[in-house]
Formats: sequence, structure tokens, C-alpha cells
Amino acid sequence: MAANFWVSTQRRHWMFTRERLAEVRENLKANSPDHQIQLPDMRVINIFLKTELCRLAKLTHSRQQAISTAQVYMKRFYTKVDFRQTNPYLVMVTAFYLACKMEECPQHIRVVTSEARQLWPEFITNDPGKIGECEFYLISEMHSQLIVHHPYRTVLELTKVLDLTTEDVSHATTLISDQYQTDLPLLYPPHVIAVMAILLAVLFGGGGGGGGGGGGGGGGTHRNPYGHGAIVANNNPPISTSLREAGLGATLSALGSGGTNTTTATRPDPRIQRIIAWLAESEVDIKAVIECTQEMISLYEVMDGVNIQQCKETISRMIKTRNADK
Repeated sequence: MAANFWVSTQRRHWMFTRERLAEVRENLKANSPDHQIQLPDMRVINIFLKTELCRLAKLTHSRQQAISTAQVYMKRFYTKVDFRQTNPYLVMVTAFYLACKMEECPQHIRVVTSEARQLWPEFITNDPGKIGECEFYLISEMHSQLIVHHPYRTVLELTKVLDLTTEDVSHATTLISDQYQTDLPLLYPPHVIAVMAILLAVLFGGGGGGGGGGGGGGGGTHRNPYGHGAIVANNNPPISTSLREAGLGATLSALGSGGTNTTTATRPDPRIQRIIAWLAESEVDIKAVIECTQEMISLYEVMDGVNIQQCKETISRMIKTRNADK
């Protein structure tokens, strides 16, 4: 296992530029013969898959980090295989089963099959062998490169350095869990995403010290991702509302003003000042942090108007049409 992201297979093989990622997906689409059904935007599909994945995780009492790893596996897999050529439910269940093993919270394949069959009887059979076959398919397409470095650990490491409150960490964890519904895990190193989450948590979380307004209970369903127990993230936590309403300008203003919290008052916020000072001394790419922020704002805007049922029906038609053509 590569303990260092910089020498990991994740950095060497699974990080893309936006242009390269778009090119990869366009090539997959061009080489796919099946375009009978117009699919929703990939962000909408990711939101839907996260919702369904959390349903399975709740039944199996799995860790948040296993959910996140499964999402990364799906993203990697779908840079190799066109979405239209698969049964996304089977891929999702298999990615979850594999992620649980890799994150040391394994689930028996028969249990996963049974619970998945209960949730999606139209698309998951009673045969555990199907998940076993798909597991080999996923591992092969990912070239057995299964270690995933997550931003959660960086947040925990910076908690004391930046004097983060429990609420700050909770909000940052919420943001990190949500960003797996975007392309950020394929575009930026974990530490950049972690810094973005910390900055936004302090800016928009609404609570210094132990208390708080603003995002107040938003992190209530988010616990330490390394802990046990099912964790189902809210699709639109309160911090997302604050971030969406304030927009990118508030973040840029805070970075440029040396820590004035423009969302609450004109006086400098010591916690934000501390983070800005740390950023100035660090080698973190500020431009990348800002780009991550913009991506999160876009995600929450999509979440605000997403039609999950419509997405579900479209994917169902896609699977049934493909099966009928065989």
C-alpha cells in the first residue's frame, strides 16, 4: 500500500486534467453503438448513484469511507467503459462490495447480493456469482490499482494545526463526502480538496467555538469516516445552501481580505485569518482550491433542482433497451 499520495498509483494513473477527462469520455461515447436514450448530465447520474449507494450502505451498516471508495471505483471504471454498455446497479453494488473489502469492513457476498436484490429486484439477480464476475471486471479495468487516498485524513491531520472545532470538522467531512458526486477526485489531489472543505466549512459553517448558527445540525449525520456504522449523507446539507447563496465571490473576498468574514460581519474572523496565513506559508495551489469551490457551488445548484425519479427511470429504460437488443 502506498502511504504517500505522491508516489501512489492514484496520482500516477488516475489523475486527469479537465481536458483529458472530457476527451476520454468523448472517445468512449463515440465508440459506443448505443445512443438510443439520452442520458442526464453525469453530475445528475452521480447524485442518483450516491443516493442508491447510501441505501445499500445503510442496510449493511458500512463505513462512510467505503461509500467514498466505491464512488471512486465507479468513476475510474467509467473512464474505461462506456456507461451505456453496463448495468450501473450491478457496477455500483460490485464497487461497494470491493470497497468494503479494501477499507477493512468486508461484507459477505451473499449478504450484499441479498440486500441489493431487495432494493433493486429488476436489475440484481439472486446469483452472487454475478457480483463475483463483475468484481474481476472492475479489478481488471482498474489494473488492480485499488488504493484510494481520501481527503478525510488530511482534515483530521489539520484539525490541531488550524485549531478547527468539532463543527468545522463535521462540515468539512460533509463537503468531502458530497464532492465524490463531482469529478474532483479525478482532477485534484486529496489535500487540495481537504483544504477547500476546511476553508468553506469555516466560512459558511456558521459556528466558531462550539456553537452555532448557520449550518448548525448539518453535520449531524456525518461522523468520522474511519469509524463504523452506516452514514448517509444529506443530499443538500445546510452548509450547501449558504455556499450556493454566497457564491464564489464570498470565498474570493475572504482570501483577498485576509480573513474578513463577509457573510457575517466586517470584523476579521481569527479562524479564517489563521487559515489564510497557513495557506500563504504552505505550497497549496490556491487556484486549484478556488476551482474546487466553484465545482461545489455548481454541484449544489444541480442538487437543488435534480429530479432523481426521472434519472432513475431513464437509467432503467437504458438497461432494459440494451437487454432487449441482445
